[in-house]
Amino acid sequence: MKKHLRDLKPSKFDDLIAMNALYRPGPMEYIPDFIARKHGRQKITYDLPLMEERLKDTYGITVYQEQVMLLSRDLAGFTRGQSDELRKAMGKKLRDKMMKLKEKFIEGCLKNGHDRKVAEKIWTDWESFAEYAFNKSHATCYSWLAYQTAYLKANYPSEYMAAVLSRNISNITEITKFMDECRRLGIEVLSPDVNESNMTFTVNRQGNIRFGLGAIKGVGANAVAAIADEREKNGPFKDIFDFVERVNLSACNRKNIEALAQAGAFDSLPDVRREHFFAKVANDETFTEVLLRFGSKMQEDGTRVQPSLFGGSNAVAITRPEIPVAEEWSILEKLNREKELIGMYLSAHPLDRFRPEVEHLTTTGLEGLQDLQKMKDRDFSVAGLVTVAREAISKNNKKWGSFILEDFTGSYEFRLFGKDYENFLNYIKEGLSLFVRGSVQKRYNSDELEAKIKSITLLSNVKDDMLKSITLTVPLDQISDEWINDLNMLIENHKGKILIKFLIIDREKNQSVEMFSRTVKMDVNNGVIDFLKSQDISFRLN
Repeated sequence: MKKHLRDLKPSKFDDLIAMNALYRPGPMEYIPDFIARKHGRQKITYDLPLMEERLKDTYGITVYQEQVMLLSRDLAGFTRGQSDELRKAMGKKLRDKMMKLKEKFIEGCLKNGHDRKVAEKIWTDWESFAEYAFNKSHATCYSWLAYQTAYLKANYPSEYMAAVLSRNISNITEITKFMDECRRLGIEVLSPDVNESNMTFTVNRQGNIRFGLGAIKGVGANAVAAIADEREKNGPFKDIFDFVERVNLSACNRKNIEALAQAGAFDSLPDVRREHFFAKVANDETFTEVLLRFGSKMQEDGTRVQPSLFGGSNAVAITRPEIPVAEEWSILEKLNREKELIGMYLSAHPLDRFRPEVEHLTTTGLEGLQDLQKMKDRDFSVAGLVTVAREAISKNNKKWGSFILEDFTGSYEFRLFGKDYENFLNYIKEGLSLFVRGSVQKRYNSDELEAKIKSITLLSNVKDDMLKSITLTVPLDQISDEWINDLNMLIENHKGKILIKFLIIDREKNQSVEMFSRTVKMDVNNGVIDFLKSQDISFRLN
């Protein structure tokens, strides 16, 4: 992909157009045949020899609306008007009109000497995908755009992803999805920062993406413009006092500053933390209010300064207020406030310390429970943080409860009634990190599906209770003295109770052997997982 657009051969681009057109409901079932025929693994066949002229570019598979129209003329003698009528009827699901056109098509095929069964088969193929079929000009435009964006993503990944994030700046669901893609590409999405962020997402000198100030709730365009303009004119802000002395405080008011603080936009400035802005000082004022009064006074006096007869000025020095003592917020409170303003956990995630358990000991992310039909009659194990918990009384005067569990992929609300409520009552508390086992089944006396909980465990206990060993799969040719030393150092630095197993693979002889030691054990944490990934060592937690 890392080449110029003009280097793409026409035949390759034709295949790209066809795949774009096929990648839709209906036509999608033909993709394996299309690929197999393209690479010569499957013979290219035609229902009728006459069809080759129209289908040879797509390996004998009908892909475009134009092909249906042209073949209806070739095979059944349809007029141009009738073939266009067929296209419209298929695309708009006009069943009555389709039946009439089918009769005409079969009749025309028979009249031209074609076998009825073959004609019926061709029509059935068309029906299965035509309601989603592209016309070729449409597919060409999409494919050209797809190739351009693929080129940009391959060659300028940070800039491309920053543009995609900016395009979806008001859609937190899309932003979350694209931030996951940034992580996959090894691009950091950094917290907002008054010394680096602009209105939208931008790329810094290190090639990472800086969160846009415009994506913070409660920070309007005027406030962002005031910050960016002042920074552009007079350089970065040295500290929080320098910030309020310079920024237009009519545009950037108390509400804006508090939102910026909770979102972490002042974290890079020295001596001040997020909680300081909300600490109470004299006269029951918050530090933010004191800062604004100080900044306004400094700006007001600055405009009044007049040179004296002797070259001095009549300005009176204003003492900077002291930063108050403030109790540090817990990590969870800090992240929850951040999420409230940004819509997601950005600087960290409450589940980060449990990432190995969440990613490797569960059967699905919570996003997977959004479509219970796909999970019907299947067991599941999920893990996450309780972000919302509530208890209530039903119309029958019986207690019940619910909690929303959130992981790195999404969230899901579990509801507990009767004995389930009694058994799991102690887990209906915000801030708990849980490991939940259950199954998707029909509700009692109903056809509606539910995620039925079987057991709940505190996530902090899962590693000790469940994780017994880790199996490292290592190619024989990858093992060297340096590799062994690195592994020994890793084990030494992360001692624990988890047994280490090895699956050594000899690629040349196509053989493998399992090895383990009962005395060599380690912990499995984020540092270990990161090392294994950096060394391209595949692993399995048991």
